Amino acid sequence: MEFSQDDNNNLPLTKFESMLKTNHVLFFDSEEFENIIHHYLNQGKIALAKKAIKLGLEQHPTSINLKLFKVEVYVFEDKLIEADNLLSELYLLDPTNEEIFIQKANIFSKKDEHEQAIDVLKIALKLTDDVVDIYSLIGMEYLFLDRFEEAKEYFMKCLEEDIEDYSALYNIIYCFEFLNQTDEAIEYLNLFLDKNPYCEVAWHQLGKQYYYIKNYKKALAAYDFAIISDDTFVGAYLERGKVLEKLKRFEEAIENYTVTLKLDDPTSFALLRIGNCYEKLKNDELAVQYYYKTVHEDPLLDKGWIAITKYYNRKRNYQKALYYINKAINIDHENVTYWKLYSQINQRINLFEEAERGFKKTLELGNYELNTWLSRGDLLIKLGEPEAAIYNFEQAIEFYPENAEIEYRLAGAYLLVNENTKGIFHLKNALKHNEDYAFILDELFPEILNKVVVKNILKEKQ
Repeated sequence: MEFSQDDNNNLPLTKFESMLKTNHVLFFDSEEFENIIHHYLNQGKIALAKKAIKLGLEQHPTSINLKLFKVEVYVFEDKLIEADNLLSELYLLDPTNEEIFIQKANIFSKKDEHEQAIDVLKIALKLTDDVVDIYSLIGMEYLFLDRFEEAKEYFMKCLEEDIEDYSALYNIIYCFEFLNQTDEAIEYLNLFLDKNPYCEVAWHQLGKQYYYIKNYKKALAAYDFAIISDDTFVGAYLERGKVLEKLKRFEEAIENYTVTLKLDDPTSFALLRIGNCYEKLKNDELAVQYYYKTVHEDPLLDKGWIAITKYYNRKRNYQKALYYINKAINIDHENVTYWKLYSQINQRINLFEEAERGFKKTLELGNYELNTWLSRGDLLIKLGEPEAAIYNFEQAIEFYPENAEIEYRLAGAYLLVNENTKGIFHLKNALKHNEDYAFILDELFPEILNKVVVKNILKEKQ
């Protein structure tokens, strides 16, 4: 039994906590101790649960249920040997107690011995009248083993026993999705809804499946039924808004997102989508207002800062775009997308040193896209730092070997610093890989085209 703040059932709990404060030992029956311990474990108050177990066993030393709570705490604290030893003792006392087998399975699971856990749980199934929880535990063990078909089967058994077991329903859909069985998921949900037509969670999940296969008409109908089943279901309104955006019905999408703001605390996702819809409707004033609200609501949401930066970038208001991307970087200095945007904006307004710094930071954060290496190297050439550009391109060629765009740049940079042997080597490599990119030399290194050796090599290829 879980204690409530509003009824008399919490009297044993109040009495127990009073006893702890006064050190006066009071008597509780074993069931009261069980409820107290269960309450503390649910609340995550392990120290208090341990005190209740200790006092409970002092007053009821033969209670198997209290000893099983002790096992549960042992498992939680990774004291698996102690837990196993105590379970062995309890098994001798009560070999038909399903909880003993459940805790034994928990120990196996903790040790990543999931097959053994399943075997033990199947024994527990034969001993219990409450099969739903054990079906769920078996399903989870199969998930740990990446055996999604078996996991799905057991979660379906849960739902057959208890049609309101929504965690089982979510797990079933998770298995379908992992197995790429969208059609099967749709069929299963439709059959489930034939029997449970007012299950808003199932309608919501069905809508997501239809959305995935881009059947927006059926997705919209599913979300409509989810809302009919529960007109306060925030998730259904959000998903319905996404479908309406795909159908370019932006005013209706805004209406759905706005409903969620009234039903619950504003979410940055809804605010961002409203801003995006207003931008699609060419209502820039409202679009930017909602982008501001998005970053105010959740300063850590990168999509909000990216949206407002790209908005000003599209408007060619580069100073404002730079202002907001700098604010974003100050909040999250390790965000690769921020640094890429920072570099692109600075490059567009000819702040080449800042742009190069941004691309360098992007690389340091592990973004090794070809365009990042090329953009940074080109900026270093423009800044009159060919040696640094060479080092950059030599690193790039390790990630993209035999890439003509990098080879031409290495050829040009080496020839620029009069390392002709290396320059010729890379020029021949570049021409071998792709002659069409030879224009790179003309764009980035026009001065080297006057070198006799370069003219001769290019002439040979003509």
